[in-house]
Amino acid sequence: DAIPSADQIRITTSLKSQRGSVWTKNKSIFEYWEVEVTFRVTGRGRIGADGLAIWFTEEQGLEGPVFGAADKWNGVGIFFDSFDNDGKKNNPGVIVVGNNGKILYDHQNDGSTQALASCQRDFRNKPYPVRVKITYYQKTLTVLINNGFTPDKEDYEFCAKVEDMALPSQGYFGISAATGGLADDHDVLSFLTFQLTEPGKEVPTPDAEIPQKDKEKYQEEFEHFQQELDKKKEEFQKDHADVQGQPGKTTCAFFLSADDLFETVSDRELRQIFEGQNRIHLEIKQLNRQLDMILDEQRRYVSAVTDEIAKRGAGFPGQQGQVSQQEIETVVKTQEEVIRQVNEIR
Repeated sequence: DAIPSADQIRITTSLKSQRGSVWTKNKSIFEYWEVEVTFRVTGRGRIGADGLAIWFTEEQGLEGPVFGAADKWNGVGIFFDSFDNDGKKNNPGVIVVGNNGKILYDHQNDGSTQALASCQRDFRNKPYPVRVKITYYQKTLTVLINNGFTPDKEDYEFCAKVEDMALPSQGYFGISAATGGLADDHDVLSFLTFQLTEPGKEVPTPDAEIPQKDKEKYQEEFEHFQQELDKKKEEFQKDHADVQGQPGKTTCAFFLSADDLFETVSDRELRQIFEGQNRIHLEIKQLNRQLDMILDEQRRYVSAVTDEIAKRGAGFPGQQGQVSQQEIETVVKTQEEVIRQVNEIR
C-alpha cells in the first residue's frame, strides 16, 4: 500500500488494515553503520495504530503482520509502536527487538517480552518531522530521537542502547508501517545511510556499485510511476473542479504540492504558537545545562572546603595568615545555601 512521490513516501494511508514497506535493492556491506530517518505519523484520532518499523535484516522483508513486514526476520527491528495492545499505558513507544529468524513477534504484549531496549516517546502529530538516528558500532546499537517539537536537526535525546549485539555482516535496510482498526498516515521524508570506520582504519573502496543498466531501469520505473501519478492527479482535479482552491476539502493528501499550500488565520496562529513554544523549549534546555554546570562547580567548592576542615580537625597546626575554622565553616554554609537555592531554581 506504499505510495512514493518525489519528496516523500506514504508507507500507509490513514485507512484501516493497510500495510506498506520500502527496502534497499542491494545489500549493505558496511561492518558498522548509522542511519538517519525523518518521518511523520499523523492521524485525526486521539490514539493511532499500528505503527512504523525501521529494519536491518539479512533478507529483504516481505509483507507480514509485524508493522507491515514479515515475521521471523534475522537482524533487528526498531519499532515505533502507536497502539497499546497490552493495556500498560506505555505507548506510543520505541522498542528494539532482535531476531535470529526463528522467533514470532509477541504483538499482544507490544514486544515487551522480547525487547532488548525501549523508551516511551510520543511521535504522533508533531509540528515538525520526527528524526531518528540509529548507530551500530562495535556491536553496540544506539537509538537517539528528535521529538518533533523543534526544527533543530541535531536536537537528539537518548532513547535506547543495546550492547554486545551481533547483527548480520551484510543486510538490507527497510522501513515499513501498518494500520489496524485505527489508522494513521505514515510518511517517510528521508532515509540516509552512513558507513562508520574505526579511527586509523582505511575506508574500504565500494565494490558493490549499482550497474548503470540497473540505475537506468530504476529511473525508468520511477518515471513511469510519476506519469501514472500525474495522470491520476489530473483525473482527480477534473472530477473535483468545484473544490479546487478550497483548503481542507481535498481527500487525497499526497497529491498536494508546496504550491497548493494555503495558510489560514488559524493556521498562522497555530504556527506562531508552535514557534513560541519551540523557543521556550530551547531556552529551558539551555538553562538546564547552565544550572547543571553551576551545581557541579558548587559541589566541587564544598568538597574542597570540607577536605580542608577535615585536615584541620586531624590536628594540623594553624599557620599565621590562614583563615580561621569559623570562617571556613561560614564559607561551607554559604556554598550549601547556594546549592539549595540553585536546586530550587532548577
